[in-house]
Amino acid sequence: MTRRLVKVGILVVLLLVGYVAVTFVQVWQASRRDSARPAQAIIVLGAAQYNGRPSAVLKARLDHAAALYERKIAPVLVLTGGRQPGDAFTEASAGAAYLERAGIPESALQLETQGRNSWQSLAAAARFLRKEGITKVVLVSSPYHCLRVERIAHEVGLDGHASPAKDAPDKATFGHLSHETVAVAVGRVIGFRRLVDLDARVRQAAGSR
Repeated sequence: MTRRLVKVGILVVLLLVGYVAVTFVQVWQASRRDSARPAQAIIVLGAAQYNGRPSAVLKARLDHAAALYERKIAPVLVLTGGRQPGDAFTEASAGAAYLERAGIPESALQLETQGRNSWQSLAAAARFLRKEGITKVVLVSSPYHCLRVERIAHEVGLDGHASPAKDAPDKATFGHLSHETVAVAVGRVIGFRRLVDLDARVRQAAGSR
């Protein structure tokens, strides 16, 4: 009986290790793949801004999205991201102002200004886009985020394909890829909304110690 339990335990561990290893490869492959294709909208995932000025990470995403727009990949650009405590500007509004200065017409821009993370931003954007009949989107983020944002988009009812901002300064390091691997591996099992809730509870518990 003990030997059987040991064998079962070893099998479970091997399956778990294999699942994580496959997920890591998928995250890495997605970070190197540009899946941009004609769509109805381009969604830019938010990143830090400083008093209305996009950070280098956000600027790279915005520049990439503008290039996709100029290529006529989609006629609508959706800027996402709320404000952090103490901020006067949202990530979305800072991004919109930057793109307008770059020559993108205001009429082509839509803003999601409440999201504090990728799931919240994509879920909120999906709600107003679906009302307009828009479901086919291109997702712009940093390379190592690509697989996760595609999975989140699917979860919230969007047909999303990622186009990574290759010039983003936050390169796909082993640490970034490993963190994303865990997030994707767990999110695919429990759902990405539950993953966000779990992460919030963990952070709250850690902060209360």
